Amino acid sequence: MGVTVHFEGRLKSAEALSSLALRIEEIGRAETLLTERFENSQAKLGRVRDERPWDYVGPSKGILLYLHDDCDPLRLEFDRELYVQEWVKTQFAGVDTHIRLIQILRDIEGFFQTLAVNDEGEYWESENREALAKHIRRCNEVIAEFAAKNPHAQVKVKDPNGRLIDLIE
Repeated sequence: MGVTVHFEGRLKSAEALSSLALRIEEIGRAETLLTERFENSQAKLGRVRDERPWDYVGPSKGILLYLHDDCDPLRLEFDRELYVQEWVKTQFAGVDTHIRLIQILRDIEGFFQTLAVNDEGEYWESENREALAKHIRRCNEVIAEFAAKNPHAQVKVKDPNGRLIDLIE
C-alpha cells in the first residue's frame, strides 16, 4: 500500500558519487532541507533481484535528503559497486513533495550509468499531476477505511530509520 517511488541504478564513477553528494547538499541548502552524508564500513542493505529478496553486506556510503516530515528520506546509499536500490514513500507528504522528489531524481540522473524509476504515482512517466493526486487520494481513503474498522490501528508510523509505515494493526 502507499504511493512510493522505487529506484535503482549504478553511478558512472566514484567521482560521480562525490559530485552527486555535492548536488544533493546544494539542493538542501537552497531549499533549507537537512542533508546527512554517511559512510559505513559494514552495512546490510535489503535488495530485490528477479523478484527475490537478497542482502548486500559490505561497505556503503551516501547521503540522505529529508524532503518533508511526512515523507521517507531520500536515501542514496551506494554499495562498493556504486549501485543503489531504494524507495521513498511520499503519499502522506502530498503531491508537491512527490513531484519535487521526481524533479530531484531527474536532476541527478546524469550522474548514473543507468537509473530505473518505478513511480507508483505514475508521475515519472506522465507528469500528470491530477493522476498523481488521484493515486494519493485513493491510497489515503483505503488506509482511512481500514483504520476506521480497526480501533487499534496506527496510521503513519515512523520507524527508527525515518521510514513511514502506512498502517500497523
